[in-house]
Amino acid sequence: MIISFKLVLSSIVFSLLIISCQEPKHTEESVEIVPKDTIKEEVFPKLGHDAPYYADSVYYGREKYIEYFAGNLPIILSVPHGGREIPSEIPDRSWGTMVTDDNTYEMSKVIMDTMEARFGARPHVILCRLKRRKLDANRDSLEAAQENRFAHRAWQEYHYYIGSAKKKIESEFGSGLFLDIHGHGANPDGYYDLRTWLGYLMPGSVLDRSDEELNTTENSNKTSIRALVDSSSFSFIEVLRGKNSFGSLMDSLRFYSVPSKKYPGPEGSRYFSGGYNTLRHGSRDGGMISAIQIEAPKPGIREDQQTWSKFASALTTVVDEYYFRHIGRRIKN
Repeated sequence: MIISFKLVLSSIVFSLLIISCQEPKHTEESVEIVPKDTIKEEVFPKLGHDAPYYADSVYYGREKYIEYFAGNLPIILSVPHGGREIPSEIPDRSWGTMVTDDNTYEMSKVIMDTMEARFGARPHVILCRLKRRKLDANRDSLEAAQENRFAHRAWQEYHYYIGSAKKKIESEFGSGLFLDIHGHGANPDGYYDLRTWLGYLMPGSVLDRSDEELNTTENSNKTSIRALVDSSSFSFIEVLRGKNSFGSLMDSLRFYSVPSKKYPGPEGSRYFSGGYNTLRHGSRDGGMISAIQIEAPKPGIREDQQTWSKFASALTTVVDEYYFRHIGRRIKN
């Protein structure tokens, strides 16, 4: 019995030694446990760490959520709602508008290329590559990012790049135009307005008033094109919706718009007058960069490569002519 017990004990010890020397098995379920005190929160570099911004270069924010094509024209294109990225590190926003403006990302790059081909220089272009349910770059930071630090960082980068472009334009040209590119869809009742809506921070109900009622300094000072109106030799109402207005110039190229001489107001129908970006980056509260929110319908404009290429060509022509008529010089002499 004693011999037998010793043999069994020896066998057990030997088996344990063999097991202890084997390589541990790794499976897909294996988890590396990292002590909490070794996990460090990501520290973001200072905004502007990638400056200076040269016109022949492209710059990206963290994880390439924000894309900035630095330019050398007095024009800024902002594209807040055309992104498609849905990173897992950013949870979906729990409130606010979530609809993507289809093809505005692609269309705006064509507008950029068209302007570069026409003028021999590039506009400043800032694009959000995140889907709108992750970040709304056309809202204040609370609604835009909803307390997620990665979304908030992207929001900061987006507006920092715009701010840098504005400073450069004011320094080199004195004044410029900021175009916030969006897309509108069908109304809740199913009706689809095929006109482009131009937002100047003037509500549709106000646009539906007569020229006499609207054509005041008080109303002019409330718009996002205040600086441009001040520099123009034309009256406010002429700049806003007369024959020399952005909308009327678009009408002349068969891209019908509201407001314009032909369509002075929305006549009570659905219309977007401009959002956070138009307010923040326009000239209502100062500065020399005037802003217009451009809400393009999908049919006939954002539909495909052919339609947005035609729109890009028309928009480029109108931007140059509008700038010339009210600021007194061509986009690129």
